[in-house]
Order: sequence, then structure tokens, then C-alpha cells
Amino acid sequence: MIMDLYLARRFFATFMAVFGIFLALVFLIGMVEQIRKFDAGTIGFIEIIKLTLLNTPWEVVRILPLIMVIASLTLFLSLARSCELVVVRSTGRSVFRTLSVPFLVSLLIGVVAVAILNPIVASTSNQYKIVAERNAGGGSNVLSISREGLWLRQGGPDGQTVIHADRSNLDGTELFGVSFFGFGPSGIPRNRIEAASATLVAEAWQLRTAKEWRLDTPENPEREATAHEELSIPTSLTVNQIRDSFGAPNSVSIWDLASFIDRLERAGLSPLRHRVWMNMELALPFVLAAMALVGAGLSMRHTRFRRTSTMVVVALGLGFVFHFIRIFAQILGENGQIPVLLAAWSPPAVAIILMTGIVLNLEDG
Repeated sequence: MIMDLYLARRFFATFMAVFGIFLALVFLIGMVEQIRKFDAGTIGFIEIIKLTLLNTPWEVVRILPLIMVIASLTLFLSLARSCELVVVRSTGRSVFRTLSVPFLVSLLIGVVAVAILNPIVASTSNQYKIVAERNAGGGSNVLSISREGLWLRQGGPDGQTVIHADRSNLDGTELFGVSFFGFGPSGIPRNRIEAASATLVAEAWQLRTAKEWRLDTPENPEREATAHEELSIPTSLTVNQIRDSFGAPNSVSIWDLASFIDRLERAGLSPLRHRVWMNMELALPFVLAAMALVGAGLSMRHTRFRRTSTMVVVALGLGFVFHFIRIFAQILGENGQIPVLLAAWSPPAVAIILMTGIVLNLEDG
């Protein structure tokens, strides 16, 4: 037990040190990227720092598996050079009992990352998008999803228009049970339009079976209301804008993701990307555990044996390969090419099984 606690403490300290180094590097690289993206002379250096701080958590979380590989390699190479692994093996401990310590610690780190770091990343990602769009001269998200349906907002020279729909098609370009609420430049209600459906075409919403009430005249709105079989309303919204507004799963906390998926389904939108993301996040502890095995399993041999540098390169290569396969499986899952569970859970499962076989081969030949 004492040896397990010692190895766990060393592994955690090494991980935090490597994590801190990469956090600083990502922050510096992110600052350069924000300066390139925005005019520092216009928004100020303090605002650049703020944008970088808001974007850094997401950028670090994306490379968390690679950080785990490097931390595992660093620890076990250090233990091998100091002959501590020789002492550990001389006590009769099996290699798998030794590997169980980084495996369990990495699992615990993954659980903390999902339960605590994920909501932080979701919050900072949302704030970054708001601040970035404000500094870029744009507006906030054009689409919001609630229990009452979908809400969209569009602007123009004549004011703002708020759109509500009971449901939509999968990409949000065709709305059903839709209402348009027009507001003038001063914020005074201008008109209201109810329609059976609205379809987004080139620079316009094409409404069918619509009824319009004017709210900016002293006359009775109901008496002056007009009906239209078809009605076209200009818009600056595009398909990509609508998709981007509800298509960022990392901006939703893992604790709220299930209810958000339910709201997407009730609104008629496709929740596939969010389902894949939720399962990817739930599988993150096992991904980190697999990466810990990759680094530890290939660096446990004493440094007096040859090919130590080769094994380190192989470990790093395997880490990058597994990381790429995980991202590729996520893309396939989001496109519906493979089942959600297969996309999220097969990469860490394959990595753990493969590394177990490699360690058995290296140790028992």
C-alpha cells in the first residue's frame, strides 16, 4: 500500500507539472492567435488577455490525452533512470500491479475532468464566443432552444425580428408553427406574423399560410390584419449561422447535456452531435487511462537496455495515433456513419486491450 501511494503521488505530481507547462504554452500561443485575429490597438491588450483566458481551458482539454501520455512517459523514465523500478520489481510486484497505479490515478483525473473541468470549459467557451463576437462587431447567437420551442433573432436596417417556432427540421432551416415579432430601431413593436411554416431560402424566409398584424398604427390590429398564402420576409441569416448557433456541444455542461438533447428532440432538431459528444466525455476517464498505459507500458524497462529512445518514440507515436483514431471515430459518429456507442467507447477499449497485449509481450515475451 505504501508503494502504491508513493507511485500515485509521484504520478499525480508529474501530471500536474506537465499540465502546467502545456497550460502556459497554450496560453502564450493562444495570445498570439488572438492578437492575429483581433486588432490589439482597437480592443486593447487587457481584452486580448481576457479572450485568451476564456479560450485556454477548451484548448487544453482538447490535448488532455496527449498530456497524459507525456506525463506517464516522464514519470516512468525517471523511475527507470533512478533504479526505483528495479527496487519495485525486486519486491516481487508484478508489472500489472505497478501499472494499475497510473491506470487508477488517470481514471480519477478523468472523472474530475468530466465532472468539474467540463462545466468550466462550457462556461468559458460561451463567454469567449460572446466577447469575441462583440469585439468583432457581430451579435450573439441567433438561435436559442427552450421548452417552448426555438427562438431566433435577426437584424436589419429596419430593426430587429424575433422568431419563435414550435419545431423545425433537422438543420433549423424549415420552421413549423412559426411567429415573427418585428421591432423598430427604437425597440417599439412593429408587426406580428403567424404562419404555418417558414423555409429559409436565399436571403429570405418563405412563409406559407401567414397572417400579419400591424402594431405600429392606431387602428385595431385585428381588423386591419391581412392574410397571405405566401409571404417573403428578408433575412441576413444563413444556414451556417443557424447550425453554428445550436451545433457547439462543448458549450453545454455535461450536467445539462441530457436535458439539452431532450429539448433538441422536442424541437425537431438532430441531437446526434450532442449524443456523440456526451458519450465522448463520459468515456474520457478511460481514454486517459489508456494513454497512461501507453506511456508507462513502453517506458518501464531499465535504461541499461537498449532502444529506450526508440520505445519513447513508439509510445509518443501510439499516443498520437490513438488520439487521431478517437477524433476520426467522433467525426464518423457525428455523421451517422457508425453507432454513437461505437464511436465513443471503442477507441479507449481497443487502446487498453492493445497495450495490455504489448506489455505482456514485452514482459513475458
